[in-house]
Amino acid sequence: MSIAYVDTSVLAAVAFDEPGAAACTQRLDEFDRLISSNLLEAELRAAFARENLVFRERAIAGIEWILPDRSLAPEFARILGTGRLRGADLWHVATALYVFPQPSALSFATLDGRQGSVAEELGFAVLPGINPI
Repeated sequence: MSIAYVDTSVLAAVAFDEPGAAACTQRLDEFDRLISSNLLEAELRAAFARENLVFRERAIAGIEWILPDRSLAPEFARILGTGRLRGADLWHVATALYVFPQPSALSFATLDGRQGSVAEELGFAVLPGINPI
């Protein structure tokens, strides 16, 4: 079973039909499961509001939410030992590590170049065919 952790940057690109959105959709369709932190929903809803658009529930359809039941301090430390990330990016990578402590078992979908680099250094398979900005 193939699983990808999805960062908000990818679904925002798809929702707003940004350049590369079709490639993102095609790549995500290749996975059996898509997972993410529910922070993705908050970030995506904020982006819709910022654009004065009504949020479409289909923008998050098919995402399975990961809800950690403990502090992600060990994951934060591991990530920050590899590289620096902004808070939300750190949370997404930490949530992925929480679910898959052995990152090679999970693909990580992001359009954020820095986040992708750190995720790759940790051992995640950062999706090819999705061009980071």
